[in-house]
Amino acid sequence: MNNQSNIERVVMRRVFLIRIFRPFISSGTLAVLIFIFALWGVGREVWVARVLQNAPKNPADLPHFYVDAFDHTRLIVQALLLLALAALIYSVRKFTRALSTSFFATKNI
Repeated sequence: MNNQSNIERVVMRRVFLIRIFRPFISSGTLAVLIFIFALWGVGREVWVARVLQNAPKNPADLPHFYVDAFDHTRLIVQALLLLALAALIYSVRKFTRALSTSFFATKNI
């Protein structure tokens, strides 16, 4: 026997839908999507294989090379790279927080 009113049924259906879509709408997922979009945009603007091919063999020269390569690109590429870097940092931060929260939550049991 179902004693739920129509309002309860509608509210519970909405709660169910929110719980289903919550992982897809989280800020961490959004950050990963922004990271993927930004890298795709960089790939459309720059021939990444040629940049990596022109990189110096000496590891000490790599930072200077990448700073110069960044400096000599168009503004859209610079913005996309900074956006990708920010999204990556945010994603790693969210991931480590989730891991540390779950680790410490299970350790106290």
